[in-house]
Amino acid sequence: NCGIYDEPVGLGNALHSLEHGAVWLTYTPNLTESQIADLQALARGHDFVLMSPYLAQTKPVVLTAWGVQLVIDSLPDERIAKFIAYYELGPQNPEPGAPCSGAIGRPLP
Repeated sequence: NCGIYDEPVGLGNALHSLEHGAVWLTYTPNLTESQIADLQALARGHDFVLMSPYLAQTKPVVLTAWGVQLVIDSLPDERIAKFIAYYELGPQNPEPGAPCSGAIGRPLP
C-alpha cells in the first residue's frame, strides 16, 4: 500500500507499487526528525507515493519511479516535489489504472 512508513518496506512490494505508477521516496534513517517531517509533508496527499527508510542507502534521499531515479545529496531540494509531480502516475507507468492500495502494509495515518 502506498503511503508513509517509518520502517523499511519489502523491496518486492515497493517494486510492485512502482509498476502501478508510484514514486518511492527512500531516506537514510539518520536524517533528523525535522528533515523526515519535511519529506513526509511532501509525500502527504499523494495516493501514489510510497515513503520509507532504506537502511543500505548511502545518500540522504533517493526518489525512484519505474525506470528512473533521482539521488538527493542534501536537503532541502526543490527537485523532490517536481519529481513527484511528474512521475506519480507518469508516462513511464507500465500498469496504468492499477491501484496502490488494498494490498500489503499499513502506512502511518
